Amino acid sequence: MPSSAPAVNPFAPPGPTASVPYAAHGEPVPPPPIAPGGPGPVPYGYPGSGGYGYPPGPGAAGYYGWPGMQAMPSNGMGTAGLVLGIISAVVFCLWPVAIVVGVLAVIFGAIGRGKARRGEATNPGQALAGIICGVAGVGLGLGMAALLIVAP
Repeated sequence: MPSSAPAVNPFAPPGPTASVPYAAHGEPVPPPPIAPGGPGPVPYGYPGSGGYGYPPGPGAAGYYGWPGMQAMPSNGMGTAGLVLGIISAVVFCLWPVAIVVGVLAVIFGAIGRGKARRGEATNPGQALAGIICGVAGVGLGLGMAALLIVAP
């Protein structure tokens, strides 16, 4: 039983009578079509998504950034305590400056130790060294003040 319609070769190049789905040279190209259900899952996921249709991982909900990523440690207070403690111990001859800077070193070192204890910082040793150097700077500054007051 022969068919009355002529057979069309699906691999033949489009002829001048066929509808051309492509834009001609110089014309803007339309965007690709989107599936009825949306563009589909993102292969590697955006921040907060599990990717490939999986639910987000732990720590992703309500957190800006990649899922499961920890916050950067805030080591500034322990480092500031150490720097101020070293400065107070070195410049003890300027006893008013050494006392003030040493007290600040003790305060910053104590705050840094508290942050390290809570897990917000990773430098408890620097904070402790800041406290020790700050106490030493205050002691040397007070000793220098006593020496200058008693000596004349």
